[in-house]
Amino acid sequence: MPRLITTVQEVEDLVRGVTFFGTGGGGNPDKGLRFLKETLEDVGKIELVDVDEISDSATVCTCFYMGSIAPHTPEVQARMKVMGLVEKEVERVLPEAVKALERFLGREIDAIVPAELGGINTPAPIDAAARLGKKVVDGDYAGRAIPEIVQITPSMAGKQLAPMSSVDEWGNVAFVEKVRNHQCAEAMGKAISTVAFGLVGQTAFVISGKELKELLIRGTVSESIMVGKTLREARMSGRDPAVAVAKALNGWVLFVGRVTGKEWEDRQGYYWGTHTFEGTDKFAGHELKVWFKNENHISWLDGKPYVTSPDIIQVIQRNTGDPIVNPALSIGEEVAIIGVRKREAFATEQGIATVGPAHYGFDIEHKPIEQVLTE
Repeated sequence: MPRLITTVQEVEDLVRGVTFFGTGGGGNPDKGLRFLKETLEDVGKIELVDVDEISDSATVCTCFYMGSIAPHTPEVQARMKVMGLVEKEVERVLPEAVKALERFLGREIDAIVPAELGGINTPAPIDAAARLGKKVVDGDYAGRAIPEIVQITPSMAGKQLAPMSSVDEWGNVAFVEKVRNHQCAEAMGKAISTVAFGLVGQTAFVISGKELKELLIRGTVSESIMVGKTLREARMSGRDPAVAVAKALNGWVLFVGRVTGKEWEDRQGYYWGTHTFEGTDKFAGHELKVWFKNENHISWLDGKPYVTSPDIIQVIQRNTGDPIVNPALSIGEEVAIIGVRKREAFATEQGIATVGPAHYGFDIEHKPIEQVLTE
């Protein structure tokens, strides 16, 4: 039976949870929360369907955003004005991208899968499916947020990304009919997003229900609701949210401290940078650095390589437990940093090569988080 989401509290827990698994990226959770609250009001309910309820012959696509989450500097705002990008034309880009893909294919999409977990990158596909009367599958293709489309399970399995449709908030619509490989697809998608000066909504990876069952990381949306609920209940009962969520996920509290450094740039359609944390409590006297490309991927404890992707590194507010996306992290903020094991789909030589430190150009060996924390 489908899992029904019928209350605002469930929606809030869902968005809080997927933001946690967004590992610093995954888009703006405020927008994701607004979308799903409006969906609940307009549609009445949100249904999450178990993948085994999807017919093998069903036509399935994934929806996602592509582009930089970096703030707009005054210089960028000036360029946008010159290009006439002042008044937005499309509020919800993913439903429009799905409809554009259906026009291109000449047939309807039956079910939609979020490409990843994140504050907007999961709610938006759910919103699109609910508004278009499509089934939304309880799962995703990454089990976290990742910056590149080559890093999700369909790409790793060699599935064709194209045809792909793209729609941005300014009303621009583009199609990629054929692409040589996933690296080219990533570059094309990012090139399209640079015209939008931010995120574009895209649909791709048209596969069958049978293929979906082989590629999906199952149950991750339901798991996200559990995580969001865990953080909320810990805060309300006066318990430590960091300890509570680490226990719920069989993870670890990697660090507790305050933000002392924030370096970032908007480069090649990504939000790049490093955050520095000074330890407090039992971590006093220690320093943690976390490098991100949209999401958190590499960490160093007192200058030595520490936890890295594909394992999950997530920063939460120390007292409230609310997950923090990287653009919103502020100097002086009191935080806790949680580590969680990688998904099984990425605990392979291919998975580590695709999402691990070497992929990002670091000469650092990925060691499983459980090994790092026992050495």
